Parts: sequence; C-alpha cells; structure tokens
Amino acid sequence: MTLKLNLDLAKRYVSEQVVRQILNYLEGNPDQNIVRMFKMIEALPVKISGGFKKVPHDMRMSYEQNPVYRTYFNSIFTDLDRNVRNRLVSNFLVNTMILSQARRDQVEAKEKIIVPMTFLIDPTSACNLKCTGCWAGAYAKHDELEPELMDRILNEAKELGIYSIVMSGGEPFLYPHLLDLAAKHNEMTFMIYTNGTRIDDAMADRLREVGNIAPAVSLEGWEEQTDARRGKGVFNQVTAAMRRLRERGIFFGASLTITSQNLELITSDPFIDFLIDQGVKFLWSFHYIPVGRQPNLGLMIRPEQRAYLAERIPHLRKNKSLPIADFWNDGELTSGCIAGGRSYFHINARGDVEPCAFAHFAVDNIRDKSLLEVLHSPFFAEYQKRQYFSDNKLRPCPIIDNPQVLRKIVQTSGAHATDDGAETLLNGEIGAFLDHNAANWKQVSDPIWDERQKNKPAADAQQVAV
Repeated sequence: MTLKLNLDLAKRYVSEQVVRQILNYLEGNPDQNIVRMFKMIEALPVKISGGFKKVPHDMRMSYEQNPVYRTYFNSIFTDLDRNVRNRLVSNFLVNTMILSQARRDQVEAKEKIIVPMTFLIDPTSACNLKCTGCWAGAYAKHDELEPELMDRILNEAKELGIYSIVMSGGEPFLYPHLLDLAAKHNEMTFMIYTNGTRIDDAMADRLREVGNIAPAVSLEGWEEQTDARRGKGVFNQVTAAMRRLRERGIFFGASLTITSQNLELITSDPFIDFLIDQGVKFLWSFHYIPVGRQPNLGLMIRPEQRAYLAERIPHLRKNKSLPIADFWNDGELTSGCIAGGRSYFHINARGDVEPCAFAHFAVDNIRDKSLLEVLHSPFFAEYQKRQYFSDNKLRPCPIIDNPQVLRKIVQTSGAHATDDGAETLLNGEIGAFLDHNAANWKQVSDPIWDERQKNKPAADAQQVAV
C-alpha cells in the first residue's frame, strides 16, 4: 500500500505541475521551447530511469550545439499529429523515463531482482510473409496470446513500473485485439515491429486516433533487396504504409537487418536520406543472426564489415537527423548486453519467457506465472551474474560475441529450446562458425576498443546519444 501511495504522490506531482507545462511548450516555437522543456525535466526532483539519467541534459546540449539534432527535434514538433505528440511526451518521456524508475526501485528493493524498463512480447506468431532467414521463422504459426492474458500482462507490467512495451511476432497487426489493448492501456507506449503490409488507410487512421503506438517498419534496402527477402511487391507496400503514417503525423521508425550483402547500401547517404524523407523518426539496425527460418551463415557480417559499422554509424548519427541504434556495436551506450531481464526480455506467442528475441531458450511460461515471478527466473539470474560478458563493449552479445557463455548459461539453468532450430546456436556447424567468427571479431575489435578508451573524452563529445 505504501509503495502504491508513494508512486501516486509522485505521479500527481509530475502530472499536475509539470506535464501540463511540458505539453504547453509543445504548442509554441520549438527553437525556444525545446530548450526550456529539457531544462525543466533536468530540474525535476525525480530520479530518471536507469541509464537515461543524463539523457535530458545530453539532448539539450545536442539541440543547442548541433544543427542536425536541432532539425530532428524540431521535426517532432512540426511533423507529428498533436494527439500523437502529446502521447509520446506524456507516456514515454514522463511515465517511462521519469515516473517509472521510482516504482521499479521499490520493487527491486523488496524483491531483490532487476525490473527492466521494457520487454518484447509477441501477441501472435501468425504472419502473412515468409521472409528468408526470419529470426522467428521456426516458431509454430498458430500460437497466440489471448486478449485476457495480454491484458493481465500489461496490468502486471504497470504494477512493476513498466510503461513501455515492444511487440513483434509474427506480424502484430494480424492480432485483432492489438489497437483495443493499446487504447485501454493508454498511459503506456507501444513500439511495434511490423512488415508494414497491414497498414492501410483505416489502420493508419486508427493509429492516429489511439496515439500511443509507434510502428517500426522492416526494410532490407531498396526494392530489389527488400523484395528478394520479403516477397515481390513488399517494398511498394511498405513505402505506401510509410506515406500513410507520415501524412497522418504518426511517430514511426524503421527496422533494418544488416547482412554481409546489404551493409554498405543501407548505411549509405542516399538510403538514410530516403528514410528521413519518408518521415522515419528512429532507426533500429540488427546484425543478422543465424537463427529461425533457414539460417544462412553467408549473411552474417564479417569482422571487417562490423568494424566498418563501428565507424559508419557514429558518423551517421552526427550528420543525419535520424537517431540510429546499432545492435550489437552499441554496447558502450548500453553498458553491454541488455537481455536476460537486465533491460529487457522476450515473451513469445506461446508464452515462453526467453532472455532475448534471438536466444530461443526458456525455463518459464507466462501462462503459468506472473510477470513478477518470471523476473525471479534462475535463467535470468544466470544471465545477469555473467553480464557484461566482455570488458570490450564492442563484444556484448552472448550469441555472436561470446557463444561459450550462452552454452554455459543454458546448461547451468536447465533451459529448454523453444523451437526446433534453437540448439544449432550451441553446437554443430552453426555453433562452430559462431566460435570462429567471435574469435576473429575479438582480434579486430580489441584494438578498436582500446583506441576508443584512449580517446574517450573526444569520442563522448562526438557521439552524444539522441
């Protein structure tokens, strides 16, 4: 009761005295009001979530010092629908980054566990595409989390202080209850990975109305690359979906799978400029991992290519008005691997609770346990006691960078595979390749990491996170 009362008091303070002023700032001149808004947030007597303590200050400094960042932040004011913009600020900036930390701290102190800021959940495994190499491609296609179960999970999340949810699948927009759930839990933010083919005019209208869903549409490059992996005509469907989202002022992003074949193309100036022109407001990039449907080792990024990304992505961040995340080269920004419940975990459409979307192993199922109970998972405990897996934050991942660690975690915790192909990461041809590739990346990345540490003040000034 005391925990809930403390959170309510904090929420009332921020809601009544601050949120109204922040939203008022959103209506005025962005050149003047963005700086004022960040200064107000910096001055709040409330603990900011986890690793985001410096974010308001860094964002303000970026805005004041870099015209590229100023262009981006101003576009949030000018391009977004008013309802969408207000939901974004209220639900993500206030509820997730400011208010939720106090509640998570309370739960962590009482339960002696880590409560992550978010988690990834698949409401359905159904999908209308059959993309080559899909990480979820080996899951059964008929699994679905009932709306009552989804509602229970979201309520439990809020009780733990989690107000930001990520969804994937399958294709989440095939789940018939998706928008109704988002509307019911309208104080939460939902970021949804989608192939984009289900976003027609009616769906785009509803997204604007609900306001708290941020789609991240998947692309592999231009039409040739996207259609080769996702099916003929998909690129045109995705660009049509982005046009609908942009016209309605919806906050949306893009998700790219970086492979050995498309790496330079999708990090080229023309392609990044294309995404910005389409209205994309954030970009997630994932290095290909050989798990799921028809794993292809030839698509994995080679060490010299990954080294290229380690330079190219920071350059793009500095010079393009688009925030870009690089999984898994951004370990320095996240202090290593974020999986295993440290900052996020994954619930698949069967209810299996996995440490990561790419590590298909579990010991618990959300149908049998509460969200709080699964955070006590011995599997997660094994993950967390070994994090951060490597002192070299360019090698944060226990799958592609430290595969011997993943084997040990699975063995020690007694976790079982959640699809038929999961164990190929641990042994056989794929397991041997991961060992070899990880060893080669260590040789390439260690000198890069050492050099970064020598020049850390300069690097920090250059890579202020948007």
